Amino acid sequence: MAKVEYSAVGRRKKAVARVRLVPGDGKVVVNKRDIDDYFGLETLKMTIRQPLTLTATGNFDVLVNVNGGGIAGQAGAIRHGISRALCKANPELREMLKKNGMLTRDPRMKERKKYGLKAARRAPQFSKR
Repeated sequence: MAKVEYSAVGRRKKAVARVRLVPGDGKVVVNKRDIDDYFGLETLKMTIRQPLTLTATGNFDVLVNVNGGGIAGQAGAIRHGISRALCKANPELREMLKKNGMLTRDPRMKERKKYGLKAARRAPQFSKR
């Protein structure tokens, strides 16, 4: 019997999440730790579960390897990856996920520092005298 598994990559800011959906009872495992152990904030857990609750898909276990970025960026990357994997699992869900903006790669990245400035846009302090 062939094992059914759907995988996808999600990204946000500097975070990259490799997501696998395997048949199961709805557990979410991030970097070999339970979602409750990895993410402390309830809002981040809600963000991650958004595609699953929206599509009412509870028959998959979500296995995630995520690295880079901060916890909010990682949560966004996981959400993006889960959404993409769900589209592979069931192409009819694509329209619903796209309408709710879950398949869109968030293009906002850290702006590079420019020469002559202290940061991306922060200029050195002006002194009149």
